[in-house]
Amino acid sequence: MQILEVEISTEYIALNDLLKISGVVDSGGAGKALVASGVVNVNGVQELRKTNKIRPGMVVQVADDVEIRVVAAEA
Repeated sequence: MQILEVEISTEYIALNDLLKISGVVDSGGAGKALVASGVVNVNGVQELRKTNKIRPGMVVQVADDVEIRVVAAEA
């Protein structure tokens, strides 16, 4: 499994945008389709809300392929 760490400098990021900036998908639309397919988990729970607010400390897993750990950017 590939583990990625993504820093965000805002309070949260939309799930589909996180998938895009982490390189898992090429566009926000592809991120929405991936979430809708049911293979995305947030903190171990299946997530179907495409624009769910992902905050630092949360872990997003895509199938058994990729794990994205979200951290706050250093001030």
